[in-house]
Amino acid sequence: MADRPTLVTFAALMALAALAWAWLSVTPMPMPATSGGLYTRHYALHTFTMWFVMMVGMMTPSVAPTVLLFDRVNRRGQGAAPTGRSACFLAGYLAAWFAFSIVATALQVGLIAAGWIDDMGASVRPLGTAALLFAVGLYQWLPVKAACLAHCRGPAQFIVAAHRPGPWGACVMGLHHGLYCLGCCWLLMALLFVGGVMDLAWVAAISAFVIAEKLLAGGMWVRKLGGTLALFAAGMVFATR
Repeated sequence: MADRPTLVTFAALMALAALAWAWLSVTPMPMPATSGGLYTRHYALHTFTMWFVMMVGMMTPSVAPTVLLFDRVNRRGQGAAPTGRSACFLAGYLAAWFAFSIVATALQVGLIAAGWIDDMGASVRPLGTAALLFAVGLYQWLPVKAACLAHCRGPAQFIVAAHRPGPWGACVMGLHHGLYCLGCCWLLMALLFVGGVMDLAWVAAISAFVIAEKLLAGGMWVRKLGGTLALFAAGMVFATR
């Protein structure tokens, strides 16, 4: 049975994810027409906030086992619950997705301006949809994807070998792990432009796939299956465009 500090850390992680999903469920998607225009600071800020909160909600459950492992390793070494270092590790991890959210915001603005997606963030060009699905399917089979996923699925060696002291060291370790996670999942997140950025059913489906890849025993097969399905879907969309 898990000890009390582990349960507290786990509860805090799940509460963070739940708050993010609650925010997404009650907050309407930013729209250029109601934000003063596509290139306004208001639209950019609200769109970035949407992306980052969405990344917190989607990625916190999948990184929870790594944070809990980091927490346990530190408690064994220090004899007390290193709550601060665990929080710093998570902050470093989320910093990678903070940076991704900036890029995603800029990409969303550019794609809307170019007419490739609508104001809801959903693709309106079958050729673009097919190209993105093909890219996702191909990437799922590439060695770089497999390497990043292997790191995310087995972080124990990284946590021991890359140990850095202090809160800042924990933050750097979290960022390091977050970059691997970003390398694993960035194209999967781009699929949000297929079904709609704020379509919560679509967001939940991608999140569930990420969790299955990282946490299930057959996660590497989930990776390959997802890649195969994406390639098949790309072919179907291209053939019926």
